[in-house]
Amino acid sequence: MIKVLIVDDESLARIRLQRLLGKKSDIELVGEARNGLEAVQMAHQYLPDIVLMDVRMPEMDGLEAARQIAKMIPPPAVIFCTAFEDFALRAFDAKAFAYLLKPIKDNELDAALQRAASATRAQLNGQTPSHRRHLCSRTHNGLELVAAEHIRLLQADQKYVTAYTAEGETLLSDTLKDIEKEFSQFFVRVHRSALVARDAIEGLTYAEGHLAVKLRDIAIQPIVSRRLEPKLRQLLPQL
Repeated sequence: MIKVLIVDDESLARIRLQRLLGKKSDIELVGEARNGLEAVQMAHQYLPDIVLMDVRMPEMDGLEAARQIAKMIPPPAVIFCTAFEDFALRAFDAKAFAYLLKPIKDNELDAALQRAASATRAQLNGQTPSHRRHLCSRTHNGLELVAAEHIRLLQADQKYVTAYTAEGETLLSDTLKDIEKEFSQFFVRVHRSALVARDAIEGLTYAEGHLAVKLRDIAIQPIVSRRLEPKLRQLLPQL
């Protein structure tokens, strides 16, 4: 059973989450908190696997509560359920696992719970490293996390960065420069506007007279700049 703690200062919001969770046979609701302070106390008392939490609450808001909960060993996965999209980036800085916008839809909640449960199990098995392995993604379900290891290509277009995976594409909140710096173990730069996944490189090819990279799972073949070609060719035998 997956243990879940609900945190929201509005009783109607808590009732709605109760009803959604009641449809799921593998979920155990261990408690309900009305503010961030109660959330931290109950998290230590009941040791939930997942915390469903609002952002704006009295006494202690959800962001500060998430920071405190993140210090637990192992920490529960925090999923924010809120009406305010503006707090999303701050929420992920506070170690949130996902960010859902109210009114919460059953399929969105179910998907977030499944991903959080998988991450929690991996954490308990000692598979989760201390450094960040996810990027913030804007999808039709709101703002969520996408695993760096699932990304094959990152392309920048002005202020937007698009991540391409085997399942499709999504917009990211991070800049290409920041991603390259923080996730250098996953990606290598092939162009000023493109990073490719190291373990997805299948080889080099020519497209319209330009050197390009063949990548696993996706059809796009990003162009390699002349400046970065020597470094990439030097790297290829090591991949």
